[in-house]
Amino acid sequence: MDQHLHVFVIVADKQNFSRAAEELHMTQPAVSQYIRALEDRVGTRLLERTNKYVRLNKAGEIVYHHAKEILGLHTKMQNLVDDLVNKVSGPLSIGASYTFGEYVLPHIIANLKKDYPDIHPSVTIGNTAKIADLVASHQLDIGIVEGHFNDAQLIVEDIAEDSMVIVASPQHELVLKGVEIDRKEVEKEMWIVREHGSGTREATEKVFQLLNVSPTQYMYFSSTQPIKEAVEAGLGISLLSEWAIKKELRNGDLKKIHIEGLPLMRKFSIVTKSPFQTKALEVFIERLRSNEMLTTL
Repeated sequence: MDQHLHVFVIVADKQNFSRAAEELHMTQPAVSQYIRALEDRVGTRLLERTNKYVRLNKAGEIVYHHAKEILGLHTKMQNLVDDLVNKVSGPLSIGASYTFGEYVLPHIIANLKKDYPDIHPSVTIGNTAKIADLVASHQLDIGIVEGHFNDAQLIVEDIAEDSMVIVASPQHELVLKGVEIDRKEVEKEMWIVREHGSGTREATEKVFQLLNVSPTQYMYFSSTQPIKEAVEAGLGISLLSEWAIKKELRNGDLKKIHIEGLPLMRKFSIVTKSPFQTKALEVFIERLRSNEMLTTL
């Protein structure tokens, strides 16, 4: 049954029998036979087929959602059994919110691979809600998410704190003053910010409340890298994670603006679904619990 579900998920993802057959290293008739057998067992058609596409119908959407969860549980079960007799090895599916996933996680994985080369991580980066949902449905082994997080079906553990600081170009007048800046001075500046819904934008709004300021000039970007470039070019100021700007601060490309009440600290947590963990996941969590690693990247 697992193979039937696996074939079904690949067909649904590829929306094409030929591309699914290539992915599965099977013939197209064999793929069609698996789908027909699954539909016979379920008792209804699961896919709408035309000459141009293959799409899930309502029943197919239900089966697809549960098939992903079943396959995830089967993989985790097999890995746990393998761990009883084998060394630390196997797949490790990790999810992370953007700042952690882009600027911290690669260093941790590189360190992990040096000691455990037979662990094979895969990484999904997304917002906190997406990562939590994938962990809850057993599609990810672990998630690292930002902010305060409560979910009754997930196991949550605070793992690290991130400093959020206001930065500007080294030539910016607020930097050249060389003293602590009055909060009202940043209110007049052009703010380079992330879009609504991002964790960094949420932190920026919290800083505005903390400082009791209401800036009127904004420039929006959908990721952190162009914000760093824009600030370095002198387009304005921004609130960014110290993890994300470690190199720029070290090289002098960006400078902190010092204001009373900052930096703003935000928490990062790990979220898991099951108390049963593979050895690969146990090792990874222990690495995450090392605060020294997170502060010396």
